[in-house]
Amino acid sequence: MAKNTICIWYDNDAEGAARFYAAVFPDSSVGAVHRAPGDNPSTKAGAVLVVDFTVCGIPCMGLNGGPTFKQSEAFSFQIATDDQEETDRYWNAIVGNGGQESECGWCKDKWGVSWQITPRTLTEAMAVGGAEAKRAFDAMMTMQKIDVARIDAARRG
Repeated sequence: MAKNTICIWYDNDAEGAARFYAAVFPDSSVGAVHRAPGDNPSTKAGAVLVVDFTVCGIPCMGLNGGPTFKQSEAFSFQIATDDQEETDRYWNAIVGNGGQESECGWCKDKWGVSWQITPRTLTEAMAVGGAEAKRAFDAMMTMQKIDVARIDAARRG
C-alpha cells in the first residue's frame, strides 16, 4: 500500500467509478475490492465497501460511504492533455457517461467527482506569465471544454 492514498467518498458505486476511470485514463487500474465484514451505516455485510484503484499513476481508494457527504469542486483530478484530440477524448468520456460540463475546462463525472481537463498549452501560457498568460486566461474564461486552437491563438496575440 502506498504511503499516501487519495480517499474518495462515493454513495455506493466506488467500484463502478474505479472501473470507468481505469477504462478511460492511461496508467489507471482497479486493484483490490474489499467487502464489508459486517453491517455498517453505509453498507450491509458482504457489499463492496472499499475499492483500491489508480488514476493516471495516482493511488486512490474509493469508499462506499453512503449519502452523508457530497462531492464538491474543493477536490478535483487535473488531467494534463497534449492536444485537442486527447482533451476531447477525456472530456467526452466523462460528460458523455452521465457527467456534467462546467466552466474553464472543468467537468463532473456521474458520481459527482470534479475533473479539470487541461491542455498543456494553457498551463505553459500561465507559466510564461505577462501578456501571453493574460490572453490565454481571458480566452479560457469564455470556454467550457478548452479549445486548444483558441488558446494557441490567444498566446500568439
